Amino acid sequence: MHTKNAIEVLCDVLGNHRKVSNDEYYFKCPECNHHKHKLAINLDKNAFHCWICDYRGRNIRRLIRRHGAFTQLQTWDRLSGQVDLTVFDTLFDKEIDEPEQILQLPVEFKSLANNKIPATGMSALSYLKKRQISKEDILKWKIGYCFSGDYKDRIIIPSFNGDGNLNYFIARNYSSAYKKYKNPKASKDIIFNELYIDWNSDLVLVEGVFDAIRAGNAAPILGSTLRAESKLLRKIVQNDTPVYIALDPDAAKKERKIIEMLLRYDIEMYKVDVSGYEDVAEMPQEVFDERKKNASFINREDYLILDLLSAV
Repeated sequence: MHTKNAIEVLCDVLGNHRKVSNDEYYFKCPECNHHKHKLAINLDKNAFHCWICDYRGRNIRRLIRRHGAFTQLQTWDRLSGQVDLTVFDTLFDKEIDEPEQILQLPVEFKSLANNKIPATGMSALSYLKKRQISKEDILKWKIGYCFSGDYKDRIIIPSFNGDGNLNYFIARNYSSAYKKYKNPKASKDIIFNELYIDWNSDLVLVEGVFDAIRAGNAAPILGSTLRAESKLLRKIVQNDTPVYIALDPDAAKKERKIIEMLLRYDIEMYKVDVSGYEDVAEMPQEVFDERKKNASFINREDYLILDLLSAV
């Protein structure tokens, strides 16, 4: 892309600028609206960073897509010749008119978020402690347990949709006498605990709910994959949310499918190194935080080349 043409589009979206070097230009940040030119844009590295609010990214197109008009995005894509905008049409050409899934917790459910835990909850609490689940985690995720009934001796982690209604729950045993999970017979096409997700911040994609607790602003795919037209995919694309991929080390095939899916929609992506651990949940918090900080940026061109080479 010619530098002059790129700057013209950026000025059209962000206003005037000041040039610092041949490749770096400073604009006013549209996120924090600081009165000085503090948003650094590097054309050579295809990156931007605001020195005031820390708004940043590894794809200038994302900046234009979020803050510019559709015609400005079209101009940028025409100049770069990278993204096929028709893929967005297939994602949003159908309205989701099915009613929201709403469930009820088991009648035997008891909360572990209370100050006084009954004796029947000590084993459940001990299990959570062994998995490095803190009291704060229990409070935030409203974790409980069942001591009797269909979900006897199981940790219950509820999921709430964006309106705060229960749309699913995970039932994980804390006794070796039962299989690991016995979840409700309901659709998994939900966004687990969407109530707690900030779509304007980095989102970590993980396998399970315990991984999500460790990862922070995260969405578990619940052992499945990120399907086309799924609610989770639509939300990510609609909000242009940067994604950190942190699946289990043995999920390489699934990971590849998810990366290819998100690349179609030009989502900014990073890969978190999970090697040496069974999953994210097994990591100490400081280890995960450090690995997320050092996550590898998934460059479209480099990834597609490596993927082709791996198939040979």
